Amino acid sequence: MSEPPASGLTLSPAPAPPEASINLQPQSNGDAKNAKPAEEAASKKVSPAELKKQKAAEKQARRAQQKAEGDGVSQQKGPPTKETQKQTKDSKQPPKDDRSRPLAVRRGPTQSNAPPPKEIKKEPKKEAKQFGLFFGHLYSQPRQHSVVGASKDVHPAILALGLQYSSYTICGSTARMVAMLLAFKVVIDDYQTPVGTSLARHLTSHHLSPQIDFLRSCRPISISMGNAIRWLKDIIIKIDPSTPENEAKRELLEEIDNFIRDRVTAAGQLISGYAIKKIEAGDIILTYGSSAIVEQSILRAHRAGIPFSVIIVDSKPLFEGKQLARRLANHGLKVQYYLITGAFHAVKDATKVFLGAHAMMSNGRLYSRVGTALVSMLASSQSLPVIILCESVKFTERVALDSIVGNEVAPADELLSESEREALLPLRSSLPQSLRKGEEDELAKGETGDVLKWFDGSENLQMLQVLYDVTPAEYISMVITEYGSLPPSSVPVVHRLSTNT
Repeated sequence: MSEPPASGLTLSPAPAPPEASINLQPQSNGDAKNAKPAEEAASKKVSPAELKKQKAAEKQARRAQQKAEGDGVSQQKGPPTKETQKQTKDSKQPPKDDRSRPLAVRRGPTQSNAPPPKEIKKEPKKEAKQFGLFFGHLYSQPRQHSVVGASKDVHPAILALGLQYSSYTICGSTARMVAMLLAFKVVIDDYQTPVGTSLARHLTSHHLSPQIDFLRSCRPISISMGNAIRWLKDIIIKIDPSTPENEAKRELLEEIDNFIRDRVTAAGQLISGYAIKKIEAGDIILTYGSSAIVEQSILRAHRAGIPFSVIIVDSKPLFEGKQLARRLANHGLKVQYYLITGAFHAVKDATKVFLGAHAMMSNGRLYSRVGTALVSMLASSQSLPVIILCESVKFTERVALDSIVGNEVAPADELLSESEREALLPLRSSLPQSLRKGEEDELAKGETGDVLKWFDGSENLQMLQVLYDVTPAEYISMVITEYGSLPPSSVPVVHRLSTNT
C-alpha cells in the first residue's frame, strides 16, 4: 500500500514545471529545424536575378557602414574584420602607410574653407606684387642681413664680411674681392685637414663651399670675386697630396698675397700710369659715382702737376660720388658735383669721361653701376671720349645684351632715405583707411620705418631698384688695363691672356 503513493509522487504537479522547462528547449530547437527547411524552400522559389539583387544590396549596405566608420578605403580589397586586424598587428608596414598618405592629401580639398589654406593662397599674391614686371627672376634669393640661419661651418671672419657686404660697408667690385681673399687667408690658416683625407680634396668642397654660399646669400658674387674663387680652387686642386699640411697652407697664403699684389695693386699702378697720359692741361674730367682706380689715376695726375678739374655725377642711394668729391677737394683739386638729373649739363662742360667698371663682357659691353650707360650715351652725343679704367680680373667670357637677364636688385627700402621718410610723415592723415588700419599708434610716434608700410600695402605700386646697367660697346672709346690701351672688341683676347698666365 506504500508503493502507490511513491508512484503518485512521480506524477505529482510539483516536478511538472521543470519537465515543462526541459521540454521547451527541444521544442524550440525543433521549431528552428522546422523553420530552416521552410526558409530553404522559400529561397528555392527565389530566382537567381533576385538573389543577385539581394547580394548587391547587402554589399552596398556594408560599404556604407565602412565609409561611415572611416575604414572604407583600407577595406576595399578584403573583408573589414581581416584588414582591421592586419592594420593593428602590422601598423608599421611601409606600403600601407605610403598609400594612406596620398589619400590624406586627397581629403584635403574638403577642408579648403579652413583659414590656413586661404592664407597660403594670399601669400604668393603678396610676393608677386613685390616682383618687377621684367625683374621678377632676380628676387629668387632674399638677401641675408644677419647671422641667423647661417651654417655652423661658416667661419666668424666670413660672417663679419658677409654682413659688411649686405650693409654696403665694403662696396666696389675690387674692394669686395680683396676683402674676400683676406678673409679666406684667415679661414685657411685656421683649417685642419681631417684624418683620412687630403687638403686638396677636402678644403675646397667641404670647407670653402659653406663660406662662399654664405657670402652669396649676403650679396651676389661679383665677376672679379668669381674669377678669384676659380683661381683659388685651381691652386688648391694642384697641391700635391703628399705635401705636409703646414707647408701647403703656407704656400696657399703666399699665392693669395701674390694674386692681390699682381692683379690688384700692380695692375692699378700700371692703369693709372697709362691714364695720366690721357689727361692734358686744362682738361675737365667727368666721372660717375666712385671708382677706386679712377680716383687713384686722378690723384696721381694731380701729384704730377697737371692742371685740370673734375666733374662728379652722382645718384642715390649710396651717393658714393659725394664721398669722392670730398676726398678730391681735400687734396686741392677743383671739383664740381652734379646729380644724375643734371648729367646733360655736366657733359657739356667736360672734355673727357673716365669711368670705372664692375665687369667687361666678352662682347665689349660695360657692366657697371646703374646710370653709367646714360652718362656714356650723353658723352657720345657730345663727341667726348669715354675711357674705361678696368683691371683684367674683371673681364669675363660672358655676353650681356641687356641689364634684365643678369642684374642685382637692392632692397626697395633704400629708395627712400631717412630724411625723405621724415618728410612724408605729415601725409599719413591723407592715407586710405585700409592702410591706416592698426597703424595709428605707430604712425603717431613719427617712426620713419613705418612709411614703407604705406607702399607695401598699396596694390598698384611696385618698388624696384636695380644696381647695374649695360653700356653698348659703340659708346666706349677705349679700355685701359694693365696690358695697355685697347678697344672693347679686344676684351676676350685679354681675358684669355690673363687666365692662362
